Amino acid sequence: MKHEFLAAILGATSFCALAQSTPVGLWRSFDDKTGEPKAEVRVTDNAGVLSGKIEKRLLPGVKPEDLCTECTDDRKDKPKLGLEVIRGAKKSPDAEVWVDGKILDPENGKSYNLKMTPIEGGKKMEVRGSFGPFGRTQVWQRLQ
Repeated sequence: MKHEFLAAILGATSFCALAQSTPVGLWRSFDDKTGEPKAEVRVTDNAGVLSGKIEKRLLPGVKPEDLCTECTDDRKDKPKLGLEVIRGAKKSPDAEVWVDGKILDPENGKSYNLKMTPIEGGKKMEVRGSFGPFGRTQVWQRLQ
């Protein structure tokens, strides 16, 4: 009986850990220059395709009515709060990595190729935006 109970607990714990090894959830991003919390981004799954929207902006001086004036697509002049900044990411068949999507920097309006890799058991995520061989990687922190 004790072994069955222990197996059930371990199985449930393993399932929770697996569930967290996905980018789906609420994440905190950080400013590259200051290290200060920048935004909270909710990543959702729609039939295996991930997208992410800004739920909360955290830097001092930001206003809810701030617009993405630098954007050049359908997000032009849309409020940064609620803006879809991640589009089209799909799980790689080879690893726990999500690729083939785009990530938008609402400060400059540019979109970059996206790669998302959950790390530390899904507690954090490496988010890489790149253009050709150039790019940068941020580490986001899971909130939910």
